[in-house]
Amino acid sequence: MDRSSRQPDNTFAEEAQGELSPRAARVLWGKSAGLVLAVLGTSVLVVGAEHGRRLPVAVALVLVQVCVLRWQARAPVAVLAANAATGLAVWALLPAVSLTGALLAAQVALCVLSAIRPRRVSLWALAAMCLPAPPAFGAGGPAGLAVYLLTVVLAWTAGQWRRAQRARARAEARRAVAEERARIAREVHDVVAHTLSVMVIQAGAADDVFTERPDQARQALRAIETGARSALGELRLLLRAFRPDAEETGAGAGAGEQREPGPSLARLDELADTVRATGLTVQVHREGATDGLPAAVDLAAYRIVQEALTNTLRHAAGADEVSVRVTVEGEYVKIGVVDNGRTRQGGSAMAGAGRGLVGMKERARLVGGSLRAGPLPGGGFEVAAQLPVEDAS
Repeated sequence: MDRSSRQPDNTFAEEAQGELSPRAARVLWGKSAGLVLAVLGTSVLVVGAEHGRRLPVAVALVLVQVCVLRWQARAPVAVLAANAATGLAVWALLPAVSLTGALLAAQVALCVLSAIRPRRVSLWALAAMCLPAPPAFGAGGPAGLAVYLLTVVLAWTAGQWRRAQRARARAEARRAVAEERARIAREVHDVVAHTLSVMVIQAGAADDVFTERPDQARQALRAIETGARSALGELRLLLRAFRPDAEETGAGAGAGEQREPGPSLARLDELADTVRATGLTVQVHREGATDGLPAAVDLAAYRIVQEALTNTLRHAAGADEVSVRVTVEGEYVKIGVVDNGRTRQGGSAMAGAGRGLVGMKERARLVGGSLRAGPLPGGGFEVAAQLPVEDAS
């Protein structure tokens, strides 16, 4: 998982719905408004200096365009129409301003519309934006026409590129979730198969000694009861993972895949030792007893810590220390993994799919818990999970 792809939990969900989050919409508005003010606003002030009465009206129209851009992510069609009309009005007032510059806000709205609305809608918008082509030809000749059409087409193409990028990110995330569910299903199968095998052996032993050694038979029956409860818990988790609204993940595990037996928090020190062998300092802190946890929670907690440590090794630039804290507190198991590395700067928040992070969140969700991950203000990266004990059992 690329560290640059880590982000707040809600960002991807909002991207997957084809809409921008409120925060992303504000950022988009700020950038587009700054662009319009810097380019069109400056042109209007320079050109309008010789038109005393027209300048205030043109400035007001530019400010209207900037304000209307506030709703470009929510109602891009209406914003495009409003900015096209006001842009043409600015050009009519100040013909010295190029038509391409006067319609800059409309071109920004076209780019956003192309990114977040169906292609058939954006194609109609593209055709509408080409209607001022004759005035552009009349004002600037073939060169003016070419510049105007080129900027309009580039705005639409940029939106299509962003739309395709988001579609690829969603497809990759769905694929990562499907693969993680397949891995979880294989691990649950391993646990359930082991439990049922033990139950069969214990039942046979109880039948053999039922008359001669009743105490030993009762002990075997208690073991069967414990194993049955564990198996029922795992089956509930399996059914929850593949509920009707989940995507089908295929045939399942490969027959020859080998796994380290019995991963659990009891083996956390062994996991830490393997990471320490790479030269990274690993500090493990435990609070509360972890030996009585349900198997599903124990396994999910172990895998979350394992993935977090792996991400530290792969993506935490300059990290030389990582702290692992596991706390059993009441009805919850709390997990915290913090490193002191540097998070990569630059790149889109959606670059890559964040496969490891998606997998950790899926594991936490599967047992009814939650997980958050992100860079710390003072440097480093934190993975924090909270897994309920009672829901899994």
